Amino acid sequence: MKENSSLKIFFDTPANDWNEALPIGNGRLGAMIYGTVKREILQLNEDSIWSGGPMERENPDAKRYLPRIRELLLKGKVKEAERLATFALTATPPSQGHYEPLGYLYIDFDINEDKVEKYSRELDLERAVAKVNFELNGIVFKREYFASYPDNVIVARFECKRERGISFSAVLRREKGKYVDRCGRIGDDTIFIEVFNGGEKGLSFCGMVKALTVDGKVYSIGETLFVEDASEVILLISSATTYRTSDYFEHTLNTLQKAAQKGFEKLYEDHIADYTFLFKRVEFHIDSEDKDKLDLPTPERLSRLKEGETDLGLIPLYFQFGRYLLISSSRPGSLPANLQGIWNKDMLPPWDSKYTININTQMNYWPAEVCNLSECHLPLFDLIEKMKERGRKTAEKMYGCRGFCAHHNTDIWGDTAPQDVYLPATHWPMGAAWLCLHIWDHYEYTGDVEFLKSHYETMKEAAIFLLDYMVEDHNGYLVTCPSLSPENKYILPNGDVCSLTYAPTMDIQIITALFSRVIKASKVLNIDFDFAQQLKETLKRLPPIKIGKHGQIQEWIEDYEEAEPGHRHISHLFGLYPESQITKEKTPQLFEAAKKTLERRLSFGSGHTGWSRAWIVCFWARLKDGEKAYQNILELLRKSTLPNLFDNHPPFQIDGNFGATAGIAEMLLQSYDEIIEILPALPSDWKSGYIRGLKARGGHIIDIEWENGKPKKVKIKFGFRQEVNVKYKDKIIRTKGKSGEEKIIRDRDFEQ
Repeated sequence: MKENSSLKIFFDTPANDWNEALPIGNGRLGAMIYGTVKREILQLNEDSIWSGGPMERENPDAKRYLPRIRELLLKGKVKEAERLATFALTATPPSQGHYEPLGYLYIDFDINEDKVEKYSRELDLERAVAKVNFELNGIVFKREYFASYPDNVIVARFECKRERGISFSAVLRREKGKYVDRCGRIGDDTIFIEVFNGGEKGLSFCGMVKALTVDGKVYSIGETLFVEDASEVILLISSATTYRTSDYFEHTLNTLQKAAQKGFEKLYEDHIADYTFLFKRVEFHIDSEDKDKLDLPTPERLSRLKEGETDLGLIPLYFQFGRYLLISSSRPGSLPANLQGIWNKDMLPPWDSKYTININTQMNYWPAEVCNLSECHLPLFDLIEKMKERGRKTAEKMYGCRGFCAHHNTDIWGDTAPQDVYLPATHWPMGAAWLCLHIWDHYEYTGDVEFLKSHYETMKEAAIFLLDYMVEDHNGYLVTCPSLSPENKYILPNGDVCSLTYAPTMDIQIITALFSRVIKASKVLNIDFDFAQQLKETLKRLPPIKIGKHGQIQEWIEDYEEAEPGHRHISHLFGLYPESQITKEKTPQLFEAAKKTLERRLSFGSGHTGWSRAWIVCFWARLKDGEKAYQNILELLRKSTLPNLFDNHPPFQIDGNFGATAGIAEMLLQSYDEIIEILPALPSDWKSGYIRGLKARGGHIIDIEWENGKPKKVKIKFGFRQEVNVKYKDKIIRTKGKSGEEKIIRDRDFEQ
């Protein structure tokens, strides 16, 4: 591939800390590359290194006290209900395990860093390769790093233009030199650490580093690997845990040996072929007069943006970085991307770096289908299937319900019991229902009927739980009770600040979405018509979405005042995005109310976290307001983006990266209600450009070229549906084609 400086994250200094390091990953293995000269640091992760193990946490008294909690809520005695729920509906113990780092690889070079010149460090998104280059006394030193999915190794190559100019020692460590049970060497060229993690069913794991050279000397003393007088050195790094294999140690050793036999060139070639097969599907370019900024260090570009300068080239870079991160943290056979993807340095990370499923995990996968990375969605479905087994127990033991449920967190064992003792979040039983919506999304973008058939029962069981869980309120509506609106609080007329409620708006929207999808799946698969009819009848008994006294979408069943009107969660707009229940065409009054809801939230300071700002981009895109969508992208880059382009919650949390990538795609292409809309929220600053390879529902691949703010050419490569309705502004063009057939719509076709 041709060199493309527009798709590189670039620094002219080594990383001062983790937030300036460069991420590489292959789904299972991740590394943060510091690029420090004398002591190079690679902070390492393996996706299944978690504390503890699977636990049975269902509270045995939940079912006994559930009727009383419901009675209190429906009578308006919320504080009494909350007090009882704190004891009866909280899990025992209240917390799941958490994600942990593999450790650090420290490489100490025999270099005088004070004399280093012409330093550069970059992450090439087109190749998924990190590079460090510098000169010392006129001699060029080069370092390259990549994480190979085909060979499950991290590869580092060190080169020196002077013969035998590389000498170093290397050692694997965990935090503060602790948390390792065994370490040492295997022969002369390999070192390892081994850990027997805590808990009755805790995981054990190892990490290994193997050195290859064409000349010089390689040997080990104790736990330290030495290389002396080499011209080129290859380090191979891998890890495995008992989560996947009992013989993790031999497995890792064999992985390194197989990789070593292939050699660097073949490892590199296979990595590039594998990665680019996914990445190059989508191209994005905005015409700009800021091309001189492409060669500036990325932190400087962000700094200039904060000072009010324009830098349109940052938009495609940031968009493609989101796609890069998804490819790097979620591949078939890996675990799904967690709150930090796979990149975590802390033994006890923020929010445990696990799967928060009241939006964050779902947001991680918003770009998967539209950005043409359907394969990267698959690890999420593997986890949902694990959750189904656990969730059946939670549903029955806690609530006396059939089907399966989950609350606002899960872990790699599919834990479904409530997490934490925190009223605004803990007692929310909708996590599984929301996740199951992704099953239908994957089908809508791929047309994979066998996939839908294999996961239909999972969607159905999530729906069955809700059929059993809902109760009738005093108006005759079927409602979830107890529940809450994640993670917000409301104020009762007597001044009490509360969280628990019944029928929060988001619940009703999720139930509407899930039941509707199961009904559609029943039709596609030609099965279960009686059950589909039961869901249709139940949908008629759900409470409607209401408009409150401020002209906003009500967040709760009553028009309460919010304790935090600028709250980061905007759950009651779930029906606007990621759903399409609220649209200008179908629900014009709710569409206007959604706009007022968003404006009101922002007026009180919402968007102060990176991921919430990303969600706001998606909302404005759905509201067809390109200027405000773009303004919020700029706010995200100015206020919630770290020097390496990681999203800053703060601290780092990856969902903002993924949500923003999805939001940018949504500004350029929307597909729902059997309409593919072109450039629905194009900002005036994005005057001319192109996006190629986005995916629409129906499996269609869409290329859009625009000029002076209007579409110039649209190419459709037909998917599994043969009819396409393409919309631009108020004009709809209907066309037909067979799968794989390409058709072009030109600017004149959109003229009224």
